[in-house]
Amino acid sequence: MTQRPFTIGIVQDAASSDKAAVLAATVEKVREAAKRGAQIICLKELFNAPYFCKRLELERFDIAEPIPGPTTDVMQALAKELAVVLVVPIYERQAAGLYRNSAAIIDADGTLLGVYRKMHIPHDPLFEEKYYFAPGDVAAIEGAHRSANGFAVWKTRYATIGVLICWDQWYPEGARITALLGAQVLFYPTAIGWHPAERQNSGAAQADAWRTAQRAHAIANGVFVASPNRIGHEDEPGTQGITFFGHSFIADPFGRILADGGFETEEILIAECDPALIEETRRNWPFLRDRRIDAYGPILNRYLG
Repeated sequence: MTQRPFTIGIVQDAASSDKAAVLAATVEKVREAAKRGAQIICLKELFNAPYFCKRLELERFDIAEPIPGPTTDVMQALAKELAVVLVVPIYERQAAGLYRNSAAIIDADGTLLGVYRKMHIPHDPLFEEKYYFAPGDVAAIEGAHRSANGFAVWKTRYATIGVLICWDQWYPEGARITALLGAQVLFYPTAIGWHPAERQNSGAAQADAWRTAQRAHAIANGVFVASPNRIGHEDEPGTQGITFFGHSFIADPFGRILADGGFETEEILIAECDPALIEETRRNWPFLRDRRIDAYGPILNRYLG
């Protein structure tokens, strides 16, 4: 039986330090996305707080909460009410001293299907994530339909989805493994922006590289890709802060942009995804068939030079 098309939505917006207000506003955006036909809706990385990793501050660990917990409780009830699948990225307190950059996957009946925990953790000026997050691992995948070494897919009411988070988007290995597990769409909730001093010389190139890398994942794997980014300038004392550049998008298995977000505006992007296009693309570009799986062992080395 041929699977019917499904409709996805991604939310591009900013966040404040008022978690209750952000949550309330996000609930309304999810409602709007559902009203516009979205069946699977993904929020941005760390959706309910400013991007707090800009400096090392012990008290910022207090932003974290468990999964399940207060935020996922609200979102589970909302998913059930609207009959939508939700990808809810938050700062997770897994245990005392163990914190993750995570995304809760909630099915359309309100069931918490599981948690994906970001595998690749960056360390850059104003992106001090190694201080705040332990990387994902095999044991961190909970409730997955299929999983392998920390990557996973979830079979939801409407589609089989994979979730990867921000820095993961630069790694073709993560996209490939998640596609091989059966994902029809890869969601990349994101918080990426410019250092203001770099924007004039390299800002456009950085944004273009970010989109190009992910469109390449769609093409190479024959899947849909959806990437919600945050927007707005976030200050940090003693620095110039970060300007998050939006440009969220949804791409099809040819890498074509189905929905395109701007730089400064809050937007909800909606696109219909037809699984038949995955079949058609992979028949004409049989990249999975022609992979030389017998020759890829060297990729497990850090460097071969």
